[in-house]
Amino acid sequence: MRHNKKFNHLGRTKSHRDALLSNMATSLILHKRIFTTLAKAKALRVYVEPLINRSKEDTTASRRVVFSYLQSKEAVTELFKNIAEKVADRPGGYTRILKTGNRLGDNAKTCFIELVDYNENMLKEKAAKKSRTRRSKKAAAPAAEAPAVEAPATEAPAAEAPAEK
Repeated sequence: MRHNKKFNHLGRTKSHRDALLSNMATSLILHKRIFTTLAKAKALRVYVEPLINRSKEDTTASRRVVFSYLQSKEAVTELFKNIAEKVADRPGGYTRILKTGNRLGDNAKTCFIELVDYNENMLKEKAAKKSRTRRSKKAAAPAAEAPAVEAPATEAPAAEAPAEK
């Protein structure tokens, strides 16, 4: 039984699991999106989000802590310079998991895991789609139609009066 076992061991020893998550986190930081299984993506999200949160504060101590997890200077530099700027105002939820179906060989559930602020397609949809409430939609429609209807009505009699004389 697995009572009080909080995380997925992924069928690996601790050292193998740590190496796997470290390499996947480095790849995610450098490439912004990786393709993997759903179980690994969920384990990676728990692993990488605290590191991204730590990168918001650029101190020597936080860089050393992140480097102890990632073991890659390039990934640490990318995380603290580029990614930390984009997620500075975000309170959490730095990654997104998009399911892509099952793998052909072993029918494993597969997905993309990506950094939220780096998906241009989703950012374009969010910028184009403005949310409006029902009340503002109703208030805007009569206000726009009312002047258009009244304006020609007032001008028409003035134009007709000089023509009749």
